[in-house]
Amino acid sequence: MTEAAQIELNVGDNAPDFDRPRDGGGRIGLADFAGKPLVLFFYPKDDTTACTAESISFTALAADFAALGVAILGISPDTVKSHDKFVKKHSLSVPLASDEDQAMANAYGVWREKSMYGRTYMGVVRSTFLIGADGRIARIWDKVKVAGHADDVLAAATEL
Repeated sequence: MTEAAQIELNVGDNAPDFDRPRDGGGRIGLADFAGKPLVLFFYPKDDTTACTAESISFTALAADFAALGVAILGISPDTVKSHDKFVKKHSLSVPLASDEDQAMANAYGVWREKSMYGRTYMGVVRSTFLIGADGRIARIWDKVKVAGHADDVLAAATEL
């Protein structure tokens, strides 16, 4: 596992650039969203209860985000093959980027030490970044609780 980079981003910072493989093949990067707002939601693992609920919530609101001109991108350390299965199984419409080497998670400061059942390990801390059309971070949600989260992000996006 990769060691955490200890990066802390703040509202107003430029969003770190990225170029990652994505579900369905091809690549997706920050440049693909130039000039439009973007929701980046980082989640730990495909097809787990909370991650599935979060991805389904963003999919359910995708048309509302699109009406505001806001794009959505989910990111996890899973493989593209895993993403493809996840998308198909749950009929997800939001694109998913693969961050197997945790480069993007480190750049955004979400690859951190976690603990479960007394065991510590490195992993993605569920976090969301709302990036303005200017490429600057407009809002950050850290240690996200899934229930109502996509609605909260949508409400914040209406203020851009």
